[in-house]
Amino acid sequence: MILTFKLIVTPFFIGAVTLSGRKWGPTVSGMLMGLPLTSGPISIFLALQYGTAFAARSASGNLAGQVSVCIFSLAYSLAARRMNWIGSVATALATFLLATFVWNQFTLTLLPAVLFLGIAIPIILQLMPKGISTSGRFTPPRWDLPARVILATTFVLVLTAFADSLGPHLSGLIAPLPIYGCVFAAFTHHQQGPEATAQLLRGVVVGSFAYAAFFLVAGSLLTRLSMGWTYLLASLAAVCVSGLALYIPKLVHPERPL
Repeated sequence: MILTFKLIVTPFFIGAVTLSGRKWGPTVSGMLMGLPLTSGPISIFLALQYGTAFAARSASGNLAGQVSVCIFSLAYSLAARRMNWIGSVATALATFLLATFVWNQFTLTLLPAVLFLGIAIPIILQLMPKGISTSGRFTPPRWDLPARVILATTFVLVLTAFADSLGPHLSGLIAPLPIYGCVFAAFTHHQQGPEATAQLLRGVVVGSFAYAAFFLVAGSLLTRLSMGWTYLLASLAAVCVSGLALYIPKLVHPERPL
């Protein structure tokens, strides 16, 4: 049943984010990727398989892991100015794994982890190249969407297959592995260039505010409320924060060009 859920949810999300990006541009697409599209379902799987206490403990790892995603976004944006998409993906993934290794040497509780992510987001936004917003009118080839779905679903299946034996902290750190980030950044870089990619990844970092809201609520309430209510409230918090971020122009559309 869980495998079926993975095979349904992942293509749905990747398709929804792809079509949203085509309609509203890379900024909105990036902000959607900042939501816990994979780590949220993984948290649910952990709660179902190992109990709510296990999933609650992993929430702090999720939050620290999202710092690694923000570092991934920064590294890719900088690498894209000098490298093709293959070199940029390799560089960004290496920085993600290095950051994950460092965070795994420490164990943060929920509130320090939220503070850590909250400090990291504005710092990384300041360091990122300021990509120029695009209209999103690019017409992709027919194989584009199926390729994204296949790649992302394969990543999710491989990741969750090995998550059982990692423990709550490391599971949380690995869960934000930038599956969608790799796929979307590579396709955007190859098809639309580094400026659109920078704007996409800036959206990912801004979307991390919503990610923080989700896991703050989930980590706080999983051992106090039912799973259904907890994840519903966490999802609502993430959506509300994401919506608020769209009304802060300096975050999503900085004036300084790339």
